[in-house]
Amino acid sequence: MSNELEFVVDRLGTDSMKWDMTEARFGARDVIPLWVADMDIKAPRPVIDVLKEKAEHGVFGYSAPSSKVDEAICEWLKKRYEWEVNSETFIYTSGIVPTISHMIQAFTEPGDEVIIQTPVYYPFYDVVEKNNRVILKNPLKRNDRQYEMDLAQLESLITDKTKILLLSHPHNPVGRVWRRDELEKLAKLCQKHDLLVISDEIHADLLFDGQTHIPIASINEDMAMRTLTCLAPSKTFNLAGIQASYAVVFDPKKRLKLKQFIQSTFSSINIFAQAATEAAYRHGEGWLEELMNYIQANYQFVEDYLGEHMPKIKPVKPEGTYLLWLDCEQLDMPAKERNQWFLHEARVAFNHGPIFGEEGEHFERMNLACSRDTLAKALDRMKQAYDKKGL
Repeated sequence: MSNELEFVVDRLGTDSMKWDMTEARFGARDVIPLWVADMDIKAPRPVIDVLKEKAEHGVFGYSAPSSKVDEAICEWLKKRYEWEVNSETFIYTSGIVPTISHMIQAFTEPGDEVIIQTPVYYPFYDVVEKNNRVILKNPLKRNDRQYEMDLAQLESLITDKTKILLLSHPHNPVGRVWRRDELEKLAKLCQKHDLLVISDEIHADLLFDGQTHIPIASINEDMAMRTLTCLAPSKTFNLAGIQASYAVVFDPKKRLKLKQFIQSTFSSINIFAQAATEAAYRHGEGWLEELMNYIQANYQFVEDYLGEHMPKIKPVKPEGTYLLWLDCEQLDMPAKERNQWFLHEARVAFNHGPIFGEEGEHFERMNLACSRDTLAKALDRMKQAYDKKGL
């Protein structure tokens, strides 16, 4: 039994998007939700304790910046990534997606072009298109069951209207942790064409054994000045509902411009976010190590189960995140039919691959951050549907 991980037995009736919104979202009842990226695992106990303390204080007024939070973040980034930052570079925000939207609005004009590397986290489409900017798609290439960047195609896209590369790092949904040599090649291209980089590094702490996260802003001084890095404790420590995030911006002119834009929206983080961030970064490392051991074991359980019982569903082995990209092409079903089959026959809800882009046509995204019992129950349901269909 886990020493630090506490699994939530039942999240139904807790206003959980993952559990309570599944029927409304998918139109199917009695479905095991393995879709949205939060965990069925309680946050680290020190985080829970500090939030209790804040709640018991009973005054929930406006919060002031805290040097203790600044210090905790600096120490975490140094220890985890060997990345030297200081508190002057931080901008605290209420979520990474809103932050990316603010960045796009602050540093581009309507009609400007933003490159995304597809298949990719589906809000990337919205933060570009709903701000009246233009998406340029740089599809990832899949070689030997893994993905890599197509830098030649990326460079061919660039015009005088291309202003930003929006990077998913580690990549959601394919689970790549970009290597230093890959980032160095990407950096040279961005420098050559004077692209601003917005790097979504929310999954940076969720690494499988042998993987190292390298912030793209740490590659060299030029990349530090042209990169806006988005980070948060939320995916790492299951704090998404707390809405705590921050940007690291080294260029003082860009930092001032972004701060002024965010201030114009009157958004700010709350006292619970600050307290949770500090407690997680100071006291959550042991919990995180145990979490990733469990996630990796969950992955191996799924790989083994699929290989034995459903060999036509092939997992793309992740290097990081707790998300699993399932290749379902050999099921030989159109995407819509496959989606309905999983929901109504297997009674399991995934994130449907096409929402990540047309490159996800044959895929589904599975959330591994749940108890082994939940995962086993979902796989057993899938097997029954698989066998019934004669696959």
